[in-house]
Amino acid sequence: MSEWLHMGGYGLYVWGSIGVSLLLPLCEYLALRLRRRAALEQLKHQQDHDET
Repeated sequence: MSEWLHMGGYGLYVWGSIGVSLLLPLCEYLALRLRRRAALEQLKHQQDHDET
């Protein structure tokens, strides 16, 4: 098991690459979700302001 994790001395590079490959899409998803919420909230406030 230890040899498999170390991957012939390239384990840090391989696992680091896998980690970044998983982390970046997750961060992008969360950022898009926050931006969408903010945009919807801004539209709601504009509609409320326009109705008064």
